Amino acid sequence: MPRNSETARLTPGTVTPMRSVPNHIPRPEYVGKATPNEPDGTGDFYTAEEIDRVRAASRLAAATLEHLEQFVVPGVTTEELDRIAHEFLVAHDAYPSTLGYRGYPKSCCTSLNEVICHGIPDDTVLQDGDILNIDVTAYLNGMHGDTNRMYLVGDVDEDARLLVERAHEAMMRGIKAAKPGREVNVIGRVIEKYAGRFNYESVRDYTGHGVGRAFHSGLIVPHHDSDQFRDVIEPGMIFTVEPMLVTGSQDWEQWDDDWTVVTRDGSWCAQYEHTILITENGAEILTLPPSQLD
Repeated sequence: MPRNSETARLTPGTVTPMRSVPNHIPRPEYVGKATPNEPDGTGDFYTAEEIDRVRAASRLAAATLEHLEQFVVPGVTTEELDRIAHEFLVAHDAYPSTLGYRGYPKSCCTSLNEVICHGIPDDTVLQDGDILNIDVTAYLNGMHGDTNRMYLVGDVDEDARLLVERAHEAMMRGIKAAKPGREVNVIGRVIEKYAGRFNYESVRDYTGHGVGRAFHSGLIVPHHDSDQFRDVIEPGMIFTVEPMLVTGSQDWEQWDDDWTVVTRDGSWCAQYEHTILITENGAEILTLPPSQLD
């Protein structure tokens, strides 16, 4: 049975040892530690000089995802995609932020079909009809830039293609809603309302977050309608918007690797993520790929 049938569930593959990073590339503070210093107490607001550094890290992460596109084809393994991402980041003197974060063993996350998030690259072979999310964060000049996107593997059916398209639209609508003076919960309200038009669920238990000096600052950006999150959006803030939409139930379970989160019912998930800067006029997307820059 082809794996693009939702009755064919993924199983864990073989994970190779962690890749090395040249000694001249600075490491985030958490590398080699069981627990990172998060939140680090430095907040979610950035100076102009710091914004430039976050922008550089963010653009490199986005360039990595664009570089990977040519390699996401039937027959490739997610391990091979991790190798390519790792080598691209290191070649640009950046550290792959996920590598060694709370023990995570790889340089990106590869979340396939029913995987909601945090899939570990392994010897799983991509098949025609799959949908794949790759999540890359670059640590460059003391700042993290975080982004992810979906890839269509070969000939993808219409339902899966629409899920992917609508996940991107949900993210963009959430970003458009991120205006100074509003609470962060407006982002989730807009996303969940849009997802509901297609009977999708927006995953509640995994959220956007502050990013920059820290990989995860402690700020929570919801992707659902909730009065629990009341932080006011203000100019100078940097955070991610990264909704995860599922075709069935958002109920999830985690594999024994302590990372991979999958839908309990086997329904498929699509996610997009940008790191954004709040300006006086709204949001600037920092993680645009090179092809979308002027």
